[in-house]
Amino acid sequence: MRSRKSPPCWKSCISCWKSGAGKRSSLFSPAPVARKLKRSGVDLLAGRLLLRTMHPFMAAEMGAQFDPHRALRVGLIPLVVDSISPDQTLQAYVDLYLREEVQAEALVRNIGDFSRFLEAVSLSHAGQLSVSDVSRECQVGRKTVEGFLQILEDLLLAFRIPSFSRRARRQVVQHPKLYLADTGLFQALRPRGPLDSDREIGGAALEGLIAQNLRAWIGYSIEPRELFFWRTRTGLEVDFVVYGPNVFAAIEVKGSDTIHPRDLKGVTAFLEEYPEAKGMLLYGGRERLKIGAVRCLPWDEFLSELRPDAALP
Repeated sequence: MRSRKSPPCWKSCISCWKSGAGKRSSLFSPAPVARKLKRSGVDLLAGRLLLRTMHPFMAAEMGAQFDPHRALRVGLIPLVVDSISPDQTLQAYVDLYLREEVQAEALVRNIGDFSRFLEAVSLSHAGQLSVSDVSRECQVGRKTVEGFLQILEDLLLAFRIPSFSRRARRQVVQHPKLYLADTGLFQALRPRGPLDSDREIGGAALEGLIAQNLRAWIGYSIEPRELFFWRTRTGLEVDFVVYGPNVFAAIEVKGSDTIHPRDLKGVTAFLEEYPEAKGMLLYGGRERLKIGAVRCLPWDEFLSELRPDAALP
């Protein structure tokens, strides 16, 4: 297990540890530094280094200490998880790193535009990304928004999931879905008001928590796997599609304690399109069920059993 004291980000430094004379060295380059070096034309030793990404904690990594409701509220960034005041630590992380550190690294010229962008982009968390909508919401030009999105991805603070379209017989949408790298970041950035329902925000938070754990599971596993979503032009949707040499699964996420027939509509349609796949519904209840061809299990149990190099629970 990773050290619980490991920070989620480092400032402008590169630590190089040598295991001994004549042995190979391990070079650790934090995301802001790697981005800065790449932009300045420094040799990043392509082909001589292995690319590895550290993610927020996985639920299985925390064992019995994993609290699903706390994870939905403050996320799984190690620094926040270990804090005695997680909400304050999370807010400080957002204010000091996402805003001040980004400005200090001269990654953006106008921190006000970037702050408005962060709030606007949080509205797209767990949804299809429309750069035009984000641009209009934060009143910043489209090209500037595209640059801000690239900064978030370069700093490993956001990621996109493409649409699954292999051998598609139905017309599917092409715009990717966007996720902030941690549910806690989403909760800290998401503006709230009379028009924002707890159910809407909670649903996006849960989907993001599943997404970041699946992404870490894929990233830490040796066997290559890819993460997609599926949505047809007529509105049929599956939140996640996991595709690889030995896995092909459609995963739908629902926060409710009970399962309604409409909850299975997207997964069932996907299985009709791709009978080779396995269908799964993650929900807030406590029973493990099988409804038709779809396995239904509690989402917190799924996360607790999701381990690198192991099959899906």
